[in-house]
Order: sequence, then structure tokens, then C-alpha cells
Amino acid sequence: MNLRTSQVAALLLLSAHLLHASALTAASSYEFNVYRMQQYNLHQENYGCRGAIVVAEARSAADTSLTRRCVIMKLPDLTEERYLEATRQKAAAILIILPKNISAVPQDIVQGFMVAESQVLQKETLMPVYVVPEDEQLLFMYEEVNQAAATKSASVLVRVLRSIITTTSFQILVSNSPIKPITDTTIIGLEGVLPGSGEDLPTIVITAHYDSFGLAPWLAYGADSNASGVTILLELVRLFQRLYSDPRSQPSYHLLFSLTGAGKYNFLGTKRWLEENMDNAESSLLHDNVAFVLCLDSLGTGDELFLHVSRPPKPGTFQFAFVQQLEQVISGRFPSVKFGTVHKKINLQETTVAWEHERFGMRRIPGFTLSHIENAKSELRGSILDTVAQVDIRKLKRNVIIVAESLARFMYNLSDKGSSKDMQVFKNSLDIQDSRISALMTMLTSVPRAVQLLDREPKHVLLMNSLEQEFKHYLKQVHRHTFHLDRRDPEITFFDQMNQPMMMYRVKPAAFDLFLGGCIAGYLGIVYYAIQNFGNVYTKLKATVKAKHQ
Repeated sequence: MNLRTSQVAALLLLSAHLLHASALTAASSYEFNVYRMQQYNLHQENYGCRGAIVVAEARSAADTSLTRRCVIMKLPDLTEERYLEATRQKAAAILIILPKNISAVPQDIVQGFMVAESQVLQKETLMPVYVVPEDEQLLFMYEEVNQAAATKSASVLVRVLRSIITTTSFQILVSNSPIKPITDTTIIGLEGVLPGSGEDLPTIVITAHYDSFGLAPWLAYGADSNASGVTILLELVRLFQRLYSDPRSQPSYHLLFSLTGAGKYNFLGTKRWLEENMDNAESSLLHDNVAFVLCLDSLGTGDELFLHVSRPPKPGTFQFAFVQQLEQVISGRFPSVKFGTVHKKINLQETTVAWEHERFGMRRIPGFTLSHIENAKSELRGSILDTVAQVDIRKLKRNVIIVAESLARFMYNLSDKGSSKDMQVFKNSLDIQDSRISALMTMLTSVPRAVQLLDREPKHVLLMNSLEQEFKHYLKQVHRHTFHLDRRDPEITFFDQMNQPMMMYRVKPAAFDLFLGGCIAGYLGIVYYAIQNFGNVYTKLKATVKAKHQ
């Protein structure tokens, strides 16, 4: 009797728990914006998600049956194995819920998601993949589908009992027009000059790509890659303009600054900018004596710096002299920073390049890329989790100092003049400003900077105009280049439907489930009543029998 009582009590406690869990507020229907996975063609190769329409029931990633279901995931749920399993089972779609505060997510989960994201982006799929920032309704749905998956291993009685008390079925709907190529994408490039003092001077080119990349274009803010590189470039513009504005400190080098687009797509903007300057322009500083090109890429964190080169600089060249100054500044002022050179030859047979300096190398212009990232294929170079939380402003400022001091030492030949390794050029009135660095990072990460968005959305257009005004404030000979892409472009094609509404519907249990559940609930009530009253009945029966025997 005690055993039966405990079993029934356990069932009733489970009922109470499920009833409490289902008491959370949830709308019967709920509309919210979702952001579709990247879709583009690059060099005739297809990348990303080619589907958009979804009509499917929501299921947990832990569920064993995903065929024709919409798989609901959080950051820890997205692994390459689970993605491939959803693909193998022909899931209808994947919906990834992003946390509001990414800075609170443990770093191992962030790293794991970035790795999976990078692997997913290398594949083409017909299965729609969407990303959405979390809210109360979406979290409720996530918990419900996970509870439903967890109870599938329980007994039939428990599963039916749960179906009585909770509504665990959600239908997901995305209905839109067919996906179409974007026919009017433009890539914007900016350039400006600080002219040196003298005739026939060599030119130093400082460049950075400003666009971002990630699983969903509308959520790609690219803080480290590459708002950090753009921030350093803009601070160099301000610092060196102060030196160039004084005839007594004007160096014997031209400084050409460039911001390029489509860096995440084979540095197409850099390629077009080089074509514009070297093939079409009658006169350009790139035609003349270029000392070297310094490309700034992903410099917002880390205690390592890597100089990526196509050819090791030879002694006696401008490149070699600059690298020496770079090494001296790091060892003299920041000995805790590990510095190394990564050599990778340009393979003209490949259709893609790893770093921006390779675009210049193809034109026989010497250059290198400075980055805290060693491997060009690192997942850190393109993720929707690359937010300001991933950037260390102190280390970003340190890298501004390293680049600025190295350039100044090279341009003014300070080593040959006997200056010590820890000498500071940029101090006092020329000091690097923390507030400006933070403000530039805030401006650059205020909107996603995916190429597909920058020429059409008002806030994105405003950002590009602000960058142009920054150039005009400090530099001379500022030019804005606009390169048009269309469907006939053999290199890249983007597609629309990147931001659209999704509907979530709560679906009540089927009539048979309700009927069967009602029967079982009634049976449980009778059993519970019988057990509770069994003692009284037994006592009365015993007394009656005893009275008869007497």
C-alpha cells in the first residue's frame, strides 16, 4: 500500500510540476523578425542558405526525429555534428536564438559556436537557416520543445499526462516571395592623402577593409574584424595629420590612406580600387614609387601580432627597414607581446586570396598585413558573435601605439639618429586618445556592416558618409569610389530576403490525446481515491467480520 501510494503521489507531483511549467505566459500566435543565413555566389561557387520558406513544427535539437521539423537551437546547441544531422534528416529549417548579452556567454561556448558557424558557412544548403535575438516568447518555446524531447524517453503514462497539462506543439511559418539576386549592389572605397615634403617621394599606403561577415548579414557587426583595423587607421590619420601640418615635421613620404569594401568577399573592393588607380587613372600615387602597403586586419585583442607577407622582406628595402622598427617598438615598449612573421606565397592558380596585401602583391606592389590572427582561415575573421564584447580597448590602443610609433621611427629614420627603442613620439599634445578610440569603435559597430546593406539602408549610408567626412577633415585629395555589381558580374552575386517576419503558432493537443488523457486522469483519480480510503474500508470490514464471529 505504501508503494502504491508513493507511485501515485509521484505522478501527481509530476502533474503539478508540469502544470507550473506551463503557467508561463505565451501568446497563441507571435510574429517576430528573423535574419536569414548568408546567400551568395563567389567565382561561380554557391555559398550559404538557398531556402527561405518554412512551414513546420518546432522541435528541439535533442529530438531524435527532425524530418520536416524546424529545429530550435541556442548557442551551445549549434555544432557541426548537429547541423549535419539536421541536414541528413532533411529538417525543414533551423532557428538559432541569440542571447541578449553575448558578453555574459562563457568563452568556450562562444568559441565553439564560432567554429561551427565557420564550418556551416563553407557549405551550401537548401534548408533555411535563421537567427533571432532572444525574447520571452522565444525562450518559452525553446524550453517547451526541450521538455517535450526530454519526456519522449519516459513511460506512455507520463507522456500522455504531460500532453494533457501542457501545450508543447508550436508551428513555425515563414511565407514570402521567391529569393532573387540583388542586381544593384555597390562597393564603396575611400582614399585620401597626406602629401610629403619634396619631389618624387615614395608613398606608404595604409589600408583596412571596413565590411563585416557572419552567419546572418543583419547581425554581423564585425568589431574585431575589422572595425578594430578601421579604428587604428582613423587614429593614424589624425595623429599624422598633426605631424604633416607643421612644415618642420613634415616627412619625406606621401601617406595614402584607403578604406576598402568587400574585404570578406575575396577583397573585391581592393581589387576594383587597384584597377581604378592603375589601369584607368592617368596619374596615381600607386603608379609611382610605393615603399610598402600596410594592411590592418583584426587588431582588437590578443597578446600576439603576426606580420603576414608573400615574400620575406630583403635587407636594404623599405619593407625590411619598417619591420625592424616594428620589432624594436614591440621589444622596447611591449615585451609581453609575441611578434612573428607568417610567410605565404601567392598562388595565382587559386581564385581566392587569404589577406588584403596579396591583392597588392599581384600588382607587384610590396605589402604585408598586420593582425593578431595567425591563420587566415580562423573562425575569428567572420562571426555574428564578433561584437564589442570581444574587443579589449586597452589592447586596441596598444596596437595603435605600436603601428604609429613604428611608422614614425621609420619615416624619420630615428634609429640611425641614435634614438632609444623606448622613445615616444606620440605623447603630450600628440597623445593617443582613449575616448576617440572608444567613440570610433562605437560608431563602427552601431550597425551591421555587411556589403549587402551598406549602400541601401539609411543608417548604413550615414555610416559611410561619416567615414568620408572623417577623411575630408584630416586628409587631402579625398576620393570616394563607387563600384557597381550586377547579375552579370562574374565574381560575386548576393541574394535578397535577408530580413523577414516569422510567425509562431501554439497548437493544442489533438482530440484523441485529450480524450485518452482524460480517461487516464480519471483512472488515476479513482486509484488515488481508493488508496486513500482503503485503510478505512479495511477497518470497517474487519470490525464487521469480528462482530459476526462473536
